[in-house]
Amino acid sequence: MYKSILSLSLLGLLSISPAFSQNSFISSPNLAKLQPKIDSILSKYDAKVGVAIHNHDLSDSLIVNGDHRYPLQSVYKFHLGIVILDQVDKGKLKMKEPLVFSKETMNSELYSPIKDAHPNGVTLPLDEVLFHTIAESDNIGCDAMFDLVGGPKVVDTYFKKLGFKDQNIAYKERVQQAKWDIQFENWTTVSAGNHIMHAFYTNDDQLLSKKSYDFLWDNMRKTTTGPKRIKGLLPKGTVVAHKTGTSGRNRQAGVTAAINDIGVVSLPDGKVFYISVYVTASNEVGEPNERVVAEVSKAAYDAFVE
Repeated sequence: MYKSILSLSLLGLLSISPAFSQNSFISSPNLAKLQPKIDSILSKYDAKVGVAIHNHDLSDSLIVNGDHRYPLQSVYKFHLGIVILDQVDKGKLKMKEPLVFSKETMNSELYSPIKDAHPNGVTLPLDEVLFHTIAESDNIGCDAMFDLVGGPKVVDTYFKKLGFKDQNIAYKERVQQAKWDIQFENWTTVSAGNHIMHAFYTNDDQLLSKKSYDFLWDNMRKTTTGPKRIKGLLPKGTVVAHKTGTSGRNRQAGVTAAINDIGVVSLPDGKVFYISVYVTASNEVGEPNERVVAEVSKAAYDAFVE
């Protein structure tokens, strides 16, 4: 097994042609063949796209546009969920403890299945709110859980103490959605999520109890958002545990800041691969922003099953 590192110093061209890679790390014949396929896919879309693909033990990888800071958007609900479960494991929180959502709280434009089901307010157990937040990307539930653990900084610090420093979590949903520029303060590099997913999916260091581990990944597999992204072109029945993130479209600038999806994809041989795709600064409208994610995911899947 060999590992080669390709580095292209084409920062000026990157703003013009997203097909060029800032950096690529390739260590297997399959991923070497995947590189031109990914570049060909990205060349069709008027957007900056970051791609990170890792095999089951992170020994093989392909990273495209890896140095850019991408807005996390709701992908950080995966991180938040981990911190909630860590506090449950440590006895600081209980899965059945009640969270109260007042009618005033529901008077919000934030996307929220909880709000839609209970417009006059409701009291729900933590585990149910966590399900809605992870699997359905509920924003009101997300902010309630940020408040429960002590705010976004607590979540950010948790991961930095574990050595995951290539992301920043600064603001909850209500704040980041109040002004366009704030979302860019919640950022990640493209491969950071893969490393975090690997650490918590393998759970080699027993970062979560088995009960919390099962809860996290069961709900990641139940994700209802972004069915046309990582899962969109994969063979029917492929098991994917994933978390999406989505911004609105800035009508003045004519750009979309974030169409994201990170996930663990199961392969026919029983192994998995990790994939993160972040679409930003996109001049595409609607479906193409998701299609590029699906095409990259399918190309990666095919490379691993060859």
